[in-house]
Amino acid sequence: MKKIFSIVFLLLFGFLLFYINLPVISYGFTGFAIILLLLVILGTLFSLGLTVSQQTKQVKIVSKPNKILYALAGILLVYCIALPFVTSLKMFRSDSYQKLIGEVKNGQKITNHIAPISIDKIRVVDEELAHLLGEKILGSQPALGSQVELGDFCIQKVNNNLYWVAPLLHSGFLKWFNNQEGTAGYVMVSATNERDVKLVQNIGGKDIKIKYQQGAYFQSDIHRHVYFNGNATVGLADFSFEIDDAGNPFWIVTKYGKKIGFSGKEATGVIVVDAQSGIINEYSIAKTPKWVDRIQPLDFIEDQLNDWGEYVHGYWNFSNQDKLQTTEGLTLVYGKDNKSYWYTGLTSVGKEESAVGFVLVDTRTKETTFYKQGGATEFAAQSSAQGKVQEKGYKASLPIPYNINNIPTYVMTLKDDGGLVKMFAMVAISDYTIVGVGNTMRETLTSFKNVYNMADNKINPNSVSNKKSLQSVVTRIQNDVKNGNSFYYFKVKDYPNIFVGSSQISNQLPVTMVGDSVTISFDVDLEEVIDISSFENSNLKLSMKSN
Repeated sequence: MKKIFSIVFLLLFGFLLFYINLPVISYGFTGFAIILLLLVILGTLFSLGLTVSQQTKQVKIVSKPNKILYALAGILLVYCIALPFVTSLKMFRSDSYQKLIGEVKNGQKITNHIAPISIDKIRVVDEELAHLLGEKILGSQPALGSQVELGDFCIQKVNNNLYWVAPLLHSGFLKWFNNQEGTAGYVMVSATNERDVKLVQNIGGKDIKIKYQQGAYFQSDIHRHVYFNGNATVGLADFSFEIDDAGNPFWIVTKYGKKIGFSGKEATGVIVVDAQSGIINEYSIAKTPKWVDRIQPLDFIEDQLNDWGEYVHGYWNFSNQDKLQTTEGLTLVYGKDNKSYWYTGLTSVGKEESAVGFVLVDTRTKETTFYKQGGATEFAAQSSAQGKVQEKGYKASLPIPYNINNIPTYVMTLKDDGGLVKMFAMVAISDYTIVGVGNTMRETLTSFKNVYNMADNKINPNSVSNKKSLQSVVTRIQNDVKNGNSFYYFKVKDYPNIFVGSSQISNQLPVTMVGDSVTISFDVDLEEVIDISSFENSNLKLSMKSN
């Protein structure tokens, strides 16, 4: 009877451990082996025959466990300790770690990869601010806010617009127990417009019920749901919440394996789970639906990039020759091909102030491109932007790289202690002393271009095709003073855009009048209001000659 009880207990306890911990049952993973080892140890203890001597009151072993249990425990110990050491130690397999990222292509110019962008499409809302805005809209509905909480925000493109999206999650066991059909929707926050915040609770007239989610209980937990539906033998990572272009909610889960013994995590495919019905679809990386932005987990790519830079000359490189390391972490950006990339700077080991180059890694295919061009690290750019407004004590957000008139530029927001955006900043990646700040993105762009020109850097020096010269007649002109600086807005005959410049561009601007003939040059971009690069008033020249 005792033996049957022990077996039943071990079976139930083992199932409970597997049910809670969800270990991967595959070579290269130790979680399941550790659970088995614990069960073997308990089985060994249960099989001991113990008795207590009436005379000495000492416990004596009267029967020993089966030798098979000892052998099994030994095998599991070797698997959990010795095998990972032998097969995965970087000292012996540095070459495998260095090559895990795959082929790293050399790019010519990073501006060839990052598309020119209109300032109204620049990301001004980071994850922290998105969470604040999401909490605000959730708090505006007390009945809902007391039942749910916001999950993690994931940035993604929806119908070619950039959004932060987060699911509503149960705020506790009782809330889940009383509402097992699911939470009522998700929150969308525009990454380019902090006033665009939506609580989405129905699609096509049908209420949204997110039944499967992180932190739920029993089979409603998204990890457990995927695990027990045929995925116990593969690694599961990066449970990210995404919506398709129709607004339907899904969980995107990366499948992965181990490439270097018990280390070297490598994405092998994607599992797409309908957050409402729980329907599971599995895809290879190549055949994953196009609306899925992220397949390669950030931590996988960060580790692989650091190993690629660390072991460039093998493990025994004590002089740190040619060693590289990532800077402030990875940022998700979008390229001119509308694909998403992990972006980071690379610095030489021991020299963290300036970057020796920048890397873009395709978030779907892991295709990696390295741009060998010096510049500022993200931290240096943040410090430079904060230094411009140091009297205000604002903190800069994580810089996002953009192509501003063919200039690789970090764009960031400047926030107060409450996390609210107060100003904007642009910093040239090639030279972090070139900084423009402003209360609006337009003002910031104008300030940045003025500083860039004053620093003897010609705007758009390598792309003559994007530069245009124009001779015309001024039809309207008006000045505007912002933060002590005068800007002159004007229109010319037979050209639809408004132009803007300051007296730093030309001292002829303040005395220009309607009807004057002018020659201007500017960069052709996507803006309604275009900053001029040069300005010349022909009427003033004629006046000077006649005098």
